[in-house]
Amino acid sequence: MRHTPLLLCFLAVIAATGCTVPRHDATWPERRPLGREIAVYEAPSDARGASSPALVEPEGELVLGDALALALMHNPKLASSSWDVRIGEARTLQARLLPNPEIEFEAEEVAGSGGRRGFEASEMSIRLSQIIELGGKRSARTRVAGMERRLAGWDYEAERLTVLTDATLGFIDVLAAQERLRLVGDLVGVSERTLAAVSERVDAGKVSPLEKTKAEVEVADGRIELRKAESELRSARKRLASVWGSIAPRFTKVAGTMDSVADIPAYESVQALLGQNPDIARWAQEMEQRLAALALERARRVPDLTVGIGVQRFEETNDHALTFGLSLPLPLFDRNEGGVLEAHHRLAQVGHARKNAEVRVATALSESYETLVAARAEVIGLKDQVMPGATKALDAAQGGYREGKFTYLDVLDAQRTLFEARSRLLDAQARYHRSVAVVESLVGTKLVSLQDQERKER
Repeated sequence: MRHTPLLLCFLAVIAATGCTVPRHDATWPERRPLGREIAVYEAPSDARGASSPALVEPEGELVLGDALALALMHNPKLASSSWDVRIGEARTLQARLLPNPEIEFEAEEVAGSGGRRGFEASEMSIRLSQIIELGGKRSARTRVAGMERRLAGWDYEAERLTVLTDATLGFIDVLAAQERLRLVGDLVGVSERTLAAVSERVDAGKVSPLEKTKAEVEVADGRIELRKAESELRSARKRLASVWGSIAPRFTKVAGTMDSVADIPAYESVQALLGQNPDIARWAQEMEQRLAALALERARRVPDLTVGIGVQRFEETNDHALTFGLSLPLPLFDRNEGGVLEAHHRLAQVGHARKNAEVRVATALSESYETLVAARAEVIGLKDQVMPGATKALDAAQGGYREGKFTYLDVLDAQRTLFEARSRLLDAQARYHRSVAVVESLVGTKLVSLQDQERKER
């Protein structure tokens, strides 16, 4: 078959063209400033044999930095989100490829009767055909896949900030639970000392035994609260450990303080950074993706051309001949009107969805900022005005009771006032630090850096 080399050459050219794909590296999204310096899990480019990094459970005392590092490297949901970026990369790679050519063999006039027996009068042909995509489908398809991969990157960045915030909030909850346990322990200690003082006065016959009964009830109630605080601390530790995928935490305590309360940057400075929030920043990419999807649906209206070339052999004469063929679908019934219309609707949807995201994030920022301001004011007011007076009142009541100037009810009232103030202070401090974490996650930046910038501009 003297035309076979020509056919094989055609096959080689098509194969080479279809297999030549530009090298493509995954583009991870640019991280927001918040937690940028902490290493985070990124799925490897080759999933075959890939394994997650080994988790080494922290023991003893845990600091916030270590908790954040553990969460970003081992959080299961964040790791899953990173694979979405790799999946998008693979889809982009696939979208670049040409359709495979088809090879066809055909034999005619075979195994008949008379002079058509066997292959003596047969006609055999081998054909190679290739779909040629028209209308820019391949480039449009590749662009859509690339945009979807970048959107997966934005989802990954949003999840990274979520994990950072969850770990920070979990750490604050453990720290607050530790402080509450210490507070309840102090209350039990004070109640026990008061009970001892009441017992002395009852034994001396200076007060009614009813006061001792009341003091014993107060101690028992405090011990119940102590057990409750211990249970809440264990639960808080498990919630924190779950952020890095652990169900059996080994750390015994977290290191930190609830006392630090910093100045708050102006709301206008914080609000100006809302554009850094991934839920808002991603919409420019979303618009590009939907425009690319519209272009792809328009390109699909154009039918593809199938080109074929082959060699035919005539056994009777031992002759050969080339065959050529073209095939083009007639767009009579399906012109992809529905696909184009859907793409138009999705494009029109972008503006409303973006506005919804902006309103939702802005509202969350406004509420969190107001909570932050109120919590900071409450912390300062309780520390500067309420706590000193309540402490002084308890000291005076305890001293006066020993001297017979006050009743047990006076001591109990002063005692409860002080510890209610300390509990309110702890709640306000926890609310302050939680609000800081939420506001920082919404703008992707540490508030302290904004405060430093405001000082420089003054």
